[in-house]
Amino acid sequence: QVQLVESGGGLVQAGGSLRLSCAASRRIFSGNAMRWYRQTPGKQRELVALISSGGSTNYADSVKGRFTISRDNAKNTVYLQMNTLKPEDTAVYYCNVYGSGYDYWGQGTQVTVSS
Repeated sequence: QVQLVESGGGLVQAGGSLRLSCAASRRIFSGNAMRWYRQTPGKQRELVALISSGGSTNYADSVKGRFTISRDNAKNTVYLQMNTLKPEDTAVYYCNVYGSGYDYWGQGTQVTVSS
């Protein structure tokens, strides 16, 4: 049973924008913080942004001022708005949620930023 479904990745030129979406089942979305990670080959998965159930946010220093995480509780969906993209933002992006007894990951969506 798929718990997280991501969409919105693609190819964009440096300076451009993309918006990622992650739709979750209501059971795991409600009341939980949601996170976006990214990973490039040969590197550890990096936490990019998180949003608490109450809407508080936190970002990696590398994306502060450029990325915005948000959530729509009515749609059980978390978003990552990515602006002023750089080639070093190229990665597979994953959404994640964990709680008591579970730790779910989306399938990943590729973001490629060309210079």
